[in-house]
Amino acid sequence: MKLPSDWLKKAYLLAIKAKERDEVPVGALLVQDNKIIAKAHNLRESQQNPLAHAEILAISKAAKKLNTWRLHGLTLIVTLEPCLMCLAACQQARISKVIYGAKDHKAGAISLGYFFNQDKRLNHRFEAVFYDFKPSGEILSDFFRAKRRV
Repeated sequence: MKLPSDWLKKAYLLAIKAKERDEVPVGALLVQDNKIIAKAHNLRESQQNPLAHAEILAISKAAKKLNTWRLHGLTLIVTLEPCLMCLAACQQARISKVIYGAKDHKAGAISLGYFFNQDKRLNHRFEAVFYDFKPSGEILSDFFRAKRRV
């Protein structure tokens, strides 16, 4: 498999697309066997849909493409730590692994202490790994800094 940084660079390009649409710059890929199965970026603002997070959109695309909701063997690569909803969606979709490039101390499920990806009470557990990818954090900081100036 490619290095996490290689995949995060591709997800980062999606985050740039989100930023260009005035969306919170987050990009996500679902990868299997070194191939991108699905990709997406945030669309909450343009769709006026609270569920249109990059991760949810990518999971939906992958399920449709593979014609199954069970996404065993897929790795989610996302530029920002998943929120509670997105981490739960990974659990429900049976994602095998999550790699994220920036921590989210205010809304990230793991940073907030919700480790249900490892909860033995649930029927599916998966690895969630932080891989420090500086551009992921920088684009978010720049985006929100510019928003505060307006």
